[in-house]
Amino acid sequence: MYTLKLTQIGNSVGAVFPKELLAQLKLEKGDTFYVTESPDGLRITPNDPVFEA
Repeated sequence: MYTLKLTQIGNSVGAVFPKELLAQLKLEKGDTFYVTESPDGLRITPNDPVFEA
């Protein structure tokens, strides 16, 4: 389990992802990821769910 904290980044709000979580998601700085709803909450994936369909 990972706990992320929202923080002010300029005029936006963002979260800092621990490097272990990024490695697990196979994400690097500058990559795009997708957040979709699932029956048990939210799902984060590096794969475009529209393309998968």
